[in-house]
Amino acid sequence: MDETWWIYLGVGMAAQLVDGALGMAFGVTASSLMLSMGTAPAQASALVHVAEIFTTAASGASHIANRNIDWSIVKRIVITGCIGGALGATVLSSIDGKLIAPFIAAYLFFMGVIILLKAARQFGVVDAQGRSLPVIGFAGGFLDAIGGGGWGPIVTSTLIGEGRVPRYVIGSANLSEFPVTVVTSTAFFVMLGLVDLTLLVPLVLGGLIIAPFAGYLTRFIPARGLMVMVGCLILFLSGRTLLKLAGWI
Repeated sequence: MDETWWIYLGVGMAAQLVDGALGMAFGVTASSLMLSMGTAPAQASALVHVAEIFTTAASGASHIANRNIDWSIVKRIVITGCIGGALGATVLSSIDGKLIAPFIAAYLFFMGVIILLKAARQFGVVDAQGRSLPVIGFAGGFLDAIGGGGWGPIVTSTLIGEGRVPRYVIGSANLSEFPVTVVTSTAFFVMLGLVDLTLLVPLVLGGLIIAPFAGYLTRFIPARGLMVMVGCLILFLSGRTLLKLAGWI
């Protein structure tokens, strides 16, 4: 266990704390940290997708235990999410996903603004019948595979932006991400093959250690507090992406 092993353990813990508590950004957080340490993009992406198989399973179990799940949401986003993830992984093998990065970042920034506006007033479910859920699941799975992350920011932010209760959206999105990640990872390895996964163990272990605490945190933070945290996180991440794409940072 050298210094790098412990660093990746910390990366896994930090990424899962953000993802488990806010329902998003394990991939974005982990990838950003790994790339800043000089990890090759392909290796970082592979590590994130495989690690998320384990961390999303643990996070989903934590949210079930803490009663943060709305099963009507899960049932409506899982199948289309898996389809979108598999299709996105297939498309990414032949098209540069960076071409759509500005559009994704702009969309997420807009959703961050909407969430903060929602947090300022009383909210209720807009789409009570859940007709938009399959489309949101498909978009989340597809863009997650294309962009190397984004299931949580897209699915969670959109559902909270519609006015759904953050606690149940976050728990349901985390649980649903497990099967979507399994399908997406499988599609990636079928299309692209395996890469060096030496540092997978500390990354996964860090996520597993922190997952139960993240689920507990989501259960007791007030709904509006969660909305503000999610909105600020999305604005920060998407704003930083837009600035980088514009060459300003």
